Amino acid sequence: MQKFVIQGGRRLEGDIVVQGAKNSALPILAATLLCEGESILENCPALSDVYAACRILSSTGCQCRMQEHTVHVTADAPACPAIPVSLMQEMRSSIMFLGAMLGRLGSCTLGYPGGCELGPRPIDLHLKALRRMGVNIREENGILTCTAPQGLRGARIHLQFPSVGATENILLAAVLARGDTILTNAAREPEILDLARYLSCCGAKIDGAGSSTIRVQGVKKLRGCTYRIMPDRIVTATWLAAAAVTGGELRLLHTDAASLESILAVLEEMNCRCSRTAESICIAAGGHMRAVRYLKTMPYPGFPTDAQAILMAVLCTANGTSVLEETIFENRFRHVDALVRMGADIQVAGRIAVVHGVRHLHGAQVSATDLRGGAAMLTAGLGAEGETILTDISHIDRGYDSPEQILRTVGAEIERI
Repeated sequence: MQKFVIQGGRRLEGDIVVQGAKNSALPILAATLLCEGESILENCPALSDVYAACRILSSTGCQCRMQEHTVHVTADAPACPAIPVSLMQEMRSSIMFLGAMLGRLGSCTLGYPGGCELGPRPIDLHLKALRRMGVNIREENGILTCTAPQGLRGARIHLQFPSVGATENILLAAVLARGDTILTNAAREPEILDLARYLSCCGAKIDGAGSSTIRVQGVKKLRGCTYRIMPDRIVTATWLAAAAVTGGELRLLHTDAASLESILAVLEEMNCRCSRTAESICIAAGGHMRAVRYLKTMPYPGFPTDAQAILMAVLCTANGTSVLEETIFENRFRHVDALVRMGADIQVAGRIAVVHGVRHLHGAQVSATDLRGGAAMLTAGLGAEGETILTDISHIDRGYDSPEQILRTVGAEIERI
């Protein structure tokens, strides 16, 4: 089992090139299953979740290989419409393959997805939408058998909640369906737009991606293309938080500043100086951090749930009291106990966390509870006094490409053991 050993209190300074987005790469990898010929995905991060998605593609009969940060997928003749339970359990985004398999093969057998334990994340919205598109779904012993005996058909679908996963699955099912699909109350996250752009490059007809209403006109076939994955906005937020917690100064390159305004606004409220161009962000964090009176996670363009734990790590040593409300996942405060072990003063009541800023955090031995909670502990360790030993870092490897190597280039003292 690997761990990070962090000597905290080192000021970070320099340039970081931001990796490709995990939450974009995974649904796009699923989408390659819909396309004849070869898809070449550039700027794909080297993550355990990406490798798991490649294993799923290989299990269906696709040819899949990864060279550095480029993935080649040839999906000329996928033949196996079943995903082994062991592969489904490796990551939450494995559910994306349901819409893609139904679109290409007309059937799919799979188990329930795994991933971080953040509380109930039901796939009811996915299944309800697919039923409207002509899919028969049978569940037995935790295995879903989904078939579209008459083929997928377009439908009018309204989501009760703007679920990112359900929006992506509907897009994947709709692009090869007969007729038109109109999806209302769709998720608006930038990763949805990135998926739609890839599909459009392959020949799909999609209008309105990135807005709350998406229209898809089904086509007969798609062809693979070369596509560059968008930068990861949550990884960007993590490096911004690392600069803030260490009083550092970083320039983040090859990022998308427009998708990060809700995060940058909070950092500026906390006394960070942020400047941005279309593809870069500079942050300077001299002086004491100020508390944030109230921060509420919301679907995009609101403050993202994936950044809540990371910003909390910075707020632990801010002057004053911050109140954070988590509205997306009920178990998204699992990182709090570790932060308290490091000296933080945090009270949690249901979906509310009250953070009273302390003078400093101190190093401790802590375990990553999940992907973003692990990133929060990494961030806290960078700013803490003394040595932090962070275990269970396999969670962090699901979303961060060689973070210790990147942090060392800007002055952190961190080692993977």
